[in-house]
Amino acid sequence: MSQIAETPKPPYYAVIFTSETTHDLAGYEQMAEKMVELALEQPGFLGIESAREEVGITVSYWSDLDSIKQWKANAEHKLAQQVGREKWYSAYKTRVCKVERDYGV
Repeated sequence: MSQIAETPKPPYYAVIFTSETTHDLAGYEQMAEKMVELALEQPGFLGIESAREEVGITVSYWSDLDSIKQWKANAEHKLAQQVGREKWYSAYKTRVCKVERDYGV
């Protein structure tokens, strides 16, 4: 199974979350898995891709800006964000982009 998200024909949106972690990652993987499971239930969610080395990059895909806004406001997601800021991330950046074109094999 490919780890590259199957997305529809553009336009759609990408939320790019780039992070550097602290040394205290207890509970991090479990929370990340829980957030993916929760996102899968959200209206407008299209898929996700993630990689981690020195810098972690997670890209989630959404059908529209309102879906992204609702995901950001989700109570469980807000809790994960808070724990991330307090415990897991030494630095992070979130970017929201409109995908106008995609191609590949």
